[in-house]
Amino acid sequence: MAHRILLVDDEPFNLDLLEQELADQGHSIATCASGEEALEKLPGFQPDLILLDYMMPGMNGLEVLKEIRRKGLDTPVVIITAHGTIERAVETMKEGAEDFLTKPFDPDHLAIVVKKALERTRLREEVEILSEQLDARFKMVQGKSLSMARAVSEAQKAAVSKSTVLLLGESGTGKEIFARAIHNWSQRKSAPFIPINCVGLSKDLLESELFGHEKGAFTGAHQLKKGRVELADGGTIFLDEVGDISPELQAKLLRFLQEREFERVGGTHQISVDVRIVAATNRNIDKAVSDGTFREDLYHRLNVIPITLTPLRERREDISELAAHFLQRFSIETKKLFSRISDDAEATLKAYDWPGNVRELANVIERAVVLGDGPVLTIDLLPARIAGLKPTHTTAEAKSYHDTINHHRRDLILKALSEAGGNRAAAAKALGLHRTHLLKLIKALQLG
Repeated sequence: MAHRILLVDDEPFNLDLLEQELADQGHSIATCASGEEALEKLPGFQPDLILLDYMMPGMNGLEVLKEIRRKGLDTPVVIITAHGTIERAVETMKEGAEDFLTKPFDPDHLAIVVKKALERTRLREEVEILSEQLDARFKMVQGKSLSMARAVSEAQKAAVSKSTVLLLGESGTGKEIFARAIHNWSQRKSAPFIPINCVGLSKDLLESELFGHEKGAFTGAHQLKKGRVELADGGTIFLDEVGDISPELQAKLLRFLQEREFERVGGTHQISVDVRIVAATNRNIDKAVSDGTFREDLYHRLNVIPITLTPLRERREDISELAAHFLQRFSIETKKLFSRISDDAEATLKAYDWPGNVRELANVIERAVVLGDGPVLTIDLLPARIAGLKPTHTTAEAKSYHDTINHHRRDLILKALSEAGGNRAAAAKALGLHRTHLLKLIKALQLG
């Protein structure tokens, strides 16, 4: 790939030699005979790399480099130096130079130095892009609801402490986003954030994932492996679906929370770490404690700062803002030119109950963007289960949250009764309700 390279050297022979070698490699070259000339040429040429001689009349290489950085430019700089001034080249590297090239230079060495400098720049840019994409993906969209405002406020206060946080709420309500936000709001934000999903792994596999194992600890353990807890030292570990871990592992997790020490699987010595614990579960953890499936002492260790995330159906005022956020995000990812959601599509989104919560909304918007052409997300791009709903309110005539819920309850009950031939016991069974509860709903909704 061709790059723009600026050569700065007061010796014409060196300039000609460098220009010829780099032009032969396919790069676009500009040359300057002084530091002052280079600083004048920088804005117009905008090089991808600067090869800068150290010893020059007027401004030397170090002074030019300092001026480049003072201007806020992060263009990589390779210092050209004679053997006797390598110490000065090292000094310039402390000021932000990428590398140095000694005179007289070997053409092969020149190619390697240039290639490595450009490659390091490319990798840094890719990391920055990925970081920005990750930040966008896990952006905290607060919305307008009081419940979300309260949860965000609690999370921000918790972030400045070292206390363990327990995030409660249905699947898809954004618990990992909150966990990442707590990490980013804390003094640990420059250290690792490491999530681990506690569901779907056997006790032994989860224990190894959490705490690591020693070589030979079990069949297949051919080398030492550090666990997530150890890798998160200084940062935050997010234990997702912590309510599903086995009773045996609960005991080991409890000890770790108490002592901040652990042993690797197969190990005999204690390892101390400094980590912040953020845990989450969609289970009714109080019921699990009363049923004896979750240790009460572990529950109290985790439940220092509980934060409950409200399901989306109970904060419909946030749907528009969330949908707009996902529309922008997926438009960028797919390079589509969507700019807004039509009024009828937005009303339909607000009418839906979102059993999958924010995650389901994100999936629905992503599907619409992938299938559509833009610039407007219309109702025909929504899945049939959603588009088939009759919006319960419009911008001109809004219904209250309770009216909306009762409207859907009425429809569900009437449909179940119709399919059951009027048999209320059968309808209750189909709806997953106790018969007495269904009778109360029928009475409350004045269905007969």
